[in-house]
Amino acid sequence: MTLALLGAVSQGILWGIMVLGVYITYKLLDIADLTCDGSLALGGCVCAVLIVEHGINPWLALLAGTVAGMLAGAVTDVLHTVFDIPAILAGILTQISLWSINLRIMGKSNIPLLKHETIFSEITVASGLPQTTVVVLGLVFATICVGALYWFFGTEIGSALRATGNNEDMSRAMGIDTRATKMIALMLSNGLVGLAGALICQSQKYADIGMGTGAIIIGLAAIVIGEVLGRLTPGKLRSFSSRLVAAVVGSVVYFLIRAIVLQMGMDANDMKLLSAAIVAIALAVPVVWERQQLRASYRKGGEA
Repeated sequence: MTLALLGAVSQGILWGIMVLGVYITYKLLDIADLTCDGSLALGGCVCAVLIVEHGINPWLALLAGTVAGMLAGAVTDVLHTVFDIPAILAGILTQISLWSINLRIMGKSNIPLLKHETIFSEITVASGLPQTTVVVLGLVFATICVGALYWFFGTEIGSALRATGNNEDMSRAMGIDTRATKMIALMLSNGLVGLAGALICQSQKYADIGMGTGAIIIGLAAIVIGEVLGRLTPGKLRSFSSRLVAAVVGSVVYFLIRAIVLQMGMDANDMKLLSAAIVAIALAVPVVWERQQLRASYRKGGEA
């Protein structure tokens, strides 16, 4: 049970990096970008092929997976901004095409990395801590990503990107090139998703064509869970950095819930149903909570 929970935590942290990418498009740009299902697998596929077939250093393979994800985001942006295809449909088109592209890259449906060095095996040999390597290294990557995003969105370009998501028409009237900001956001988002795919690939020691299936559901669930946890805390998480951290924490909580339910005997084939239920509950809790708070305030006003 302990090993299962530790595995869920490590998996949740790595997927939390993907959640940060989804957070950029979903919460900041106000776009449900479905590209992430394909770009996560793309990052893992590129990483695996470079390590296994070309002997590339696993750290450089991580960078290549990130760049591949950024290119996928750029394709979605071109479809959306240049050809005026709705964002959700542009993401679906890129996602569908990436399935064939990923198969072309790997040449088969999966590639094992069991006999090859990864960043996790290198750190394990150096530290001698096999059970916690993924957790520690995942925390390092997640911390770097959160810090980098917090810094970037405090810059002029980052502020312009957030303004585009809040009110695109007003941003354009203020002289902001919204096409450029969308390009940056989608590339940054899918770059993080590609990085997460490469990390997940190296941690689980294989890349699979279907490893990104349902990534958008996991991302949305983690974001909503993080928001719910933030609202339930006494001080409430209002700062931007806190919300980024909450997204990663939400990912860990999501995978812990999955691990606990599986340990209780749930059929693994029902995981999609569980994922949908988690998202639905996480979305419903804030609504119910706000209604109760509103009713409570009305009662107090009536008593006064």
